[in-house]
Amino acid sequence: MTFSDLGLSDKVLKAVAASGYKEPTPIQEKGIPHVLQRRDVLGIAQTGTGKTASFVLPMLSMLEKGRARARMPRTLILEPTRELAAQVHENFEKYGQNHKLSVALLIGGVSFEEQNKILDRGADVLIATPGRLLDHFERGRLLMTGVEILVIDEADRMLDMGFIPDIERIVKMVPFTRQTLFFSATMPPEIEKLSQQFLQNPVAVEVARASSTSTTIEQRAVACSTVDYEKRATLREIIDNAEGLKNAIIFCNRKRDIGTLWKSLDRHGYSVGALHGDMDQSNRSAILEAFKKNEIKILIASDVAARGLDIPDVSHVINFDVPFNAEDYVHRIGRTGRAGRKGASFTLVTPIEQKEFEAIESLIEQDIEWEGAPVEWDEGAGKKGRRGRGKAKAAKDGSGNGSEKKAAGRPKHDKKSGEEGSEPASKEAAKSSGKKDDKKKKDKASDEPKKNKKASKPKPAEIKDGTHAFGAEEFVPDFIKR
Repeated sequence: MTFSDLGLSDKVLKAVAASGYKEPTPIQEKGIPHVLQRRDVLGIAQTGTGKTASFVLPMLSMLEKGRARARMPRTLILEPTRELAAQVHENFEKYGQNHKLSVALLIGGVSFEEQNKILDRGADVLIATPGRLLDHFERGRLLMTGVEILVIDEADRMLDMGFIPDIERIVKMVPFTRQTLFFSATMPPEIEKLSQQFLQNPVAVEVARASSTSTTIEQRAVACSTVDYEKRATLREIIDNAEGLKNAIIFCNRKRDIGTLWKSLDRHGYSVGALHGDMDQSNRSAILEAFKKNEIKILIASDVAARGLDIPDVSHVINFDVPFNAEDYVHRIGRTGRAGRKGASFTLVTPIEQKEFEAIESLIEQDIEWEGAPVEWDEGAGKKGRRGRGKAKAAKDGSGNGSEKKAAGRPKHDKKSGEEGSEPASKEAAKSSGKKDDKKKKDKASDEPKKNKKASKPKPAEIKDGTHAFGAEEFVPDFIKR
């Protein structure tokens, strides 16, 4: 089947041909005809399957008739991240080159004034993140009564990021007679309920089992230590020994680890950049552009970027941490092996991450092969927190074996007096004889000015406005700043 068999307009077909595409992907082949028939569509497809074009192409064909009015967009596309919204905007520019449609992009980190000017001229297509859209609506800059097509993209990611209340509010603003296109890479029960709430008699289009990984990706797990510097050394070994590594995205669970890892790899001479949610939009865009052009070969990112990077030729993905959410693993490694290309993923696994790792294997319904010896699990890792709390409680009320052993063995420090308690009986005489001398010393010490110990300690790096102490600017290479 070719694109000409799908019912797209001549202008769209010319743009597709100019882009070098000849045959539609399965999600495009199954979804586009239903969209053109004005049916509600529930699309389930893993990342990298051409899902964006499956709604962009038919929307362009349907928008050829009519025109937008000021502050009243004709279509609305909701995306969870700035990068995904920008990616969809690029698709409209590429495939809409023969159209004269106005496309507005409403994302954070960009001036309201510039966005207001586009809205005042009228937007045929409005691409937005939920927060920025509601900001404009509450300021009276938007009317949603003219929306004909509503697209909710990456719905499962919306759920993870806490956007569902905002989505429900936005859906109530648009007309009930709209056409709704609902896309998700996975289908947990919460997303299934939302699809039933938002869609009317939808056509389900599924091109891959929910939460499955691409067969073009070679997956490996690597055992490593929980010690930070040893874990970073293991990461460097993977990078140095990986076959055919052109570029790589390294994912961390925490933003603070991104800064530490970036400094470590930069110090060891690697071409590296970093990307996370606290960076302003101009720096994020500069880093992404440098990575796409291979000016930066390694990109360290948080899960904010896991859905927002449209870079078709990423050779490797490395999970520096096992993701807390098993579904995030599917989205992370989906950055490689796109458009039929081969890809490879490595996941560093520590002995205390058994629960998270087994949850991933259960979700994708396959075993991840170990690179080298498998990790030896710490069986008590999940119980340490409860044991620790139990011991603390026993020590507090003086009950239990732990408190008795402590009282009989090591001396307990009395903070008020500065003396040691629970001494062995043989030392009682020496202790009592030295009380007078100790008292004189204390009296003499009380006459001397007290030193402020806290003032002598260096203050930790401050964190302002939610920005990590390493600072977003520090992640930007010199050649980008220039």
